[in-house]
Amino acid sequence: MPSTSKARKRSRGEIETLPSGSLRVRVYAGVDPVSKKRHYLVKTVPAGPKAAREAEKARTRLLNQVDEKRNPRTKATVNQLMDRYLEVLDVETTTRGTYEGYIRNHVRPLLGELAVGRLDGETLDSFYAVLRLCRAHCQGRKYIEHQTAGEHSCSDRCRPHACRPLADSSIRQIHGILSGACKRAVRWRWIGANPIDQAEPPSPARPDPRPPTPEQAASIATAAWRDLDWGMFVWLALLTGARRGELCALRWDRIDFATGVLTIRSSIAQSGAKTWEKDTKTHQQRRITLDDQTLALLRAYLRRYTERAATLGFTLPTDARVFSLSPDGSTWLKPDTVTQRYARMCARLGWDMNIHQLRHYSATELIAAGVDVRTVAGRLGHGGGGSTTLRVYSAWVSEADQRAAGTLTDRMPTLPAGLESDGALSAPLPDPITDDSAPYLRVVADLRAAIKCGALRQGGPLPTMVDLAARYEVAPSTAQRAVAILAADGDVVVSRGKRAFVAGS
Repeated sequence: MPSTSKARKRSRGEIETLPSGSLRVRVYAGVDPVSKKRHYLVKTVPAGPKAAREAEKARTRLLNQVDEKRNPRTKATVNQLMDRYLEVLDVETTTRGTYEGYIRNHVRPLLGELAVGRLDGETLDSFYAVLRLCRAHCQGRKYIEHQTAGEHSCSDRCRPHACRPLADSSIRQIHGILSGACKRAVRWRWIGANPIDQAEPPSPARPDPRPPTPEQAASIATAAWRDLDWGMFVWLALLTGARRGELCALRWDRIDFATGVLTIRSSIAQSGAKTWEKDTKTHQQRRITLDDQTLALLRAYLRRYTERAATLGFTLPTDARVFSLSPDGSTWLKPDTVTQRYARMCARLGWDMNIHQLRHYSATELIAAGVDVRTVAGRLGHGGGGSTTLRVYSAWVSEADQRAAGTLTDRMPTLPAGLESDGALSAPLPDPITDDSAPYLRVVADLRAAIKCGALRQGGPLPTMVDLAARYEVAPSTAQRAVAILAADGDVVVSRGKRAFVAGS
């Protein structure tokens, strides 16, 4: 055992004079939990007339850190922290794969050799700045990006490197990984405070769903139905808004033809070539009511499925997969294969689309039809009681609210003849309408002329309030007022929860 004097010396800290005249302060801070060696806090004070006084202040400050347990207990690097963090991290396999990719490609190359205790806001801001410049961290170097890593004959796919910034969403994920690791480091007393709190990650991007239009959705469904199995998959994706993995995991015993309810309980995940069945994203099952047409399609599909299995000598079990390449439905489709097939189909149609947009289509069409947000959230499997749905589809909710206001205006009591108010005008339009007329009068006159000349055909839908407002450069309320006048005169028909359309003859 060390002598009492040595122990006291170590606890008080040491001030040593270096050959350069500088003073080095060293305070014992316990045993490093990573290296298992003695750990010291070290501070060097430059030479000068006040060096002794500054060294004493530094020794007192370091001793206070040790006494108050605010000191870093280790000289471990970020690489060592990432190794330890991944050892204790409890997340799904797909999430772990994502984390490992970000750590391997970005954290280790740029921060790996840095001591955890030296991480600070400036270092992290510089780190994020590098990622925003180039995801390959080229630092301005010019080189050829080869098609393969091994020896090969270069083709046109081996091109000079062009910088591409890492997406803000990816940088935010890296920020979250570092924050989670450093929170544990604080709890393990590797460091005294979380340095990630000093850095500023990119602001979250505003949701920008881009669902296909009804016309595009019709073309997509028509193209998909050329193959019955593929057509049924795309149809259910359009109708239910289910995620691709949830449809890949769907079994026949989860479709109740008596009640018309489809139950989603699991999902297929994929990492590389490996696939497995897991819980849904929110770890909750949900029930989706199907319409009569879809139930009829599923019955016909099941009959063909059963006949095909019998022809090949198989009996279809009740828990067979709805979508499978095996005759007995024992295997599931790979989610990545579904994504690639859908993208190729849309490319043949001339569009750059992904299969997740079918989920956006289902959501936006339900909202446009007047379905309440909580019901839409339930069908999509969104958590938070609809908060996610509101955040992602706020533009469509706003448009539905504007249509609701127009519907309410149409159901209000008729004003006395000749009375004009902020809500409606029941008197005949002044003749003629000029550029000096009120904006809503010009909109009414233009729409009425379009109806008479056939530009807006009888029985056809009117543009939405948002489209009318943009076309005539007026407020949505002005467009609603114009449509209300046309409805009062019998030129258009407004129904609750539906698009207004031109009255028939």
